[in-house]
Amino acid sequence: MKITKDFLDKMKVEFNANRSNRVAQRAAMNNGILNAAVTRYEDDTNRHQFNINLKENGIRNQEKSGRCWMFAALNVMEYSLCKKNNLKEFELSKNYPLFYDKLERSNYFLESVVKTIDNDLDSRLVAYLLQSPVGDGGQWDMFKNILKKYGTVPVYAMPETENSSSTAELNRILTKTLRMYAKDLRNDRKNGATEEELYKKIEEFMRNIYNILCISLGTPPETIDFEAWDKDEKFISVKGITPVEFFNDYVGFELDDYISVINAPTKDKPYYQSYTVSFLGNITEGDAVKYVNIPIEDMKKAVLKQLKDGEPVWFGCDVGQNFYRKGSRLDLNTVDVEDLFGFDFDFNKEDRLDYKESLMTHAMVFMGLDYDEKTEKINRYKVENSWGKDAGKDGFLVMSDEWFDEYMYQALINKKNLDKKVLEAYEQEPTVLKPWDPMGSLAKIDF
Repeated sequence: MKITKDFLDKMKVEFNANRSNRVAQRAAMNNGILNAAVTRYEDDTNRHQFNINLKENGIRNQEKSGRCWMFAALNVMEYSLCKKNNLKEFELSKNYPLFYDKLERSNYFLESVVKTIDNDLDSRLVAYLLQSPVGDGGQWDMFKNILKKYGTVPVYAMPETENSSSTAELNRILTKTLRMYAKDLRNDRKNGATEEELYKKIEEFMRNIYNILCISLGTPPETIDFEAWDKDEKFISVKGITPVEFFNDYVGFELDDYISVINAPTKDKPYYQSYTVSFLGNITEGDAVKYVNIPIEDMKKAVLKQLKDGEPVWFGCDVGQNFYRKGSRLDLNTVDVEDLFGFDFDFNKEDRLDYKESLMTHAMVFMGLDYDEKTEKINRYKVENSWGKDAGKDGFLVMSDEWFDEYMYQALINKKNLDKKVLEAYEQEPTVLKPWDPMGSLAKIDF
């Protein structure tokens, strides 16, 4: 249609004639859309009380970085470490895995450039790879690869720097550098360079990447001392161990006992099948990102079972949907934008994935929930976030069971808490999804 002046005049008259429009306009213009749409109430979906309530090890703050997936994973690791070593609290370094993720992901990108070097520069795949060579976001299997290869260290062994807490400048430098190297590799190929010569060039490039990371984040330690006072006032002191030894011997988390399950109710992803995503990863020789698609009720049962067993649950969701920050609530009723504007958003979960309206944006940890002990019907979930104690209720959010249905996408579950058919599906050869599939999205939201 053509938007004419007559059409605009008619719309203006109709808008102003409606009292609800005038009230909504004043509320939204003076308070912002979301604040104007907030309904203030408390019920079983958003109350900060839980009958399964694991004790947190300490609320962390990812600051101005997209490291939520690392923080959530390390929250789980810290919980395991404290339980194994009888500690009240202990913090692991977030700067240390950031260093190795940036290093490995830079190499992964350059190898991907070589793998696609004969594709046209304007092909969708090459354009996708060049779009974000080395962002902050990630998925569980990528963090698992870092832990297996590099281990982990106490926060005092590699503390935060300005560039780990605020990654934008570092990411810009790395992105510019890697795009330049991609140009050089493709030009060398045009001039007749062999694949062996291209990989030799990558080795030269990676020296510069390593130097950038050391200057910006510090040099990672090769050995560390593990020292802490336990709950019984006994001093633990272990000298000169490697980060891998520290992880294997003292963190007490068996990585291969856990798998990722997803809920993606789209026609191209049948349930009880395994999936991976092409060109998604960080360590070239590491495990591929892999998960099993299961019904949402199966995911809930697994989460409940794991929390009842005293284990927190790493998960990925679309945190920005129906999110009331001030009230720390993730539910479907507190923020009612549809009522404010007078029409419904006609999307189900499948539609939102198919039409790019939703995908996994943020990783956090379930530390408890409230449920009916007779029926096992879940009312709400206790969510540990990584935006500091001042965000949410002492650093925690509350998620309703209905919100879980609509915007939960991924959870890390111990194999013992999953049905045999899920485990069998995980062992199958995975279906390979395209790099831009919504299930290949990276958790990366900062506060």
